[in-house]
Amino acid sequence: MPLFKRNPFGHYLWIKKWLIRILGVVSHGRYRSFNRLQIEGSEIIRQLPENNVLFISNHQTYFADVAAMLHVFNAALKGRNDNIKNVGYIWNPKLNIYYVAAGETMRSGFLPKVFAYTGSISIDRTWRSAGKNVNRQVKMSDITNISKALDDGWVITFPQGTTTPFKPIRRGTAHIIKTYKPTVIPIVIDGFRRSFDKKGLMIKKRNVLQSMVIKPPMEIDYENESIDDIVTKIEYAIEQHPSFLKVISPEEYAKQEEELNKKREFWNL
Repeated sequence: MPLFKRNPFGHYLWIKKWLIRILGVVSHGRYRSFNRLQIEGSEIIRQLPENNVLFISNHQTYFADVAAMLHVFNAALKGRNDNIKNVGYIWNPKLNIYYVAAGETMRSGFLPKVFAYTGSISIDRTWRSAGKNVNRQVKMSDITNISKALDDGWVITFPQGTTTPFKPIRRGTAHIIKTYKPTVIPIVIDGFRRSFDKKGLMIKKRNVLQSMVIKPPMEIDYENESIDDIVTKIEYAIEQHPSFLKVISPEEYAKQEEELNKKREFWNL
């Protein structure tokens, strides 16, 4: 790799590689020691094309979700089957993986700015800013940047645009799918909200079993399906359709959470 080669966003690849190596080694224990990450479907990663792949997932923390996916994707590409043992897979990471993130989050401090260099496509949300509801137009430069990333490689996006579960799917994701016709891979994660704080930087609870299920590519009729049809498919694919939501009392929910955490203690598995 030429020393001064850059990606489409002007980032030096040798800097990006070293940042991913360092952050990968530092974060590895968060999914292998303090907590355990259970993976399903890593063989699907090895079957994907080099570019124009869109991963869609539910969202539980700002940073820990993406970090886990980068671990899983790179481990799978190095032949690991549903595990991230031996962090050596991170030495030569796939450098054309990007993720969509709120610009205000990625500009919120030194560490987020470092994370941004590893592959963030920072966008200005049209519905939320600085903790307040807003209503503004989509910036065409944001759409252009997502297009650039798909042309170059893989893109991770969280179509709800929030870590709050069962929020509506943002139609922008469906528009991107219909316009650019990527291979769409759904991912369903769990346990991260219990493991980490909202930002995904601090370990909130140890001995929690986190899970990541990578599903086969979605079947989409790009020409004939409507935006609403694609939105509904996304809801079901990432298990965020209202039909997945059980209405129970707060007391019963707390009891179920306590029992679930006991089952998730990895030494009992």
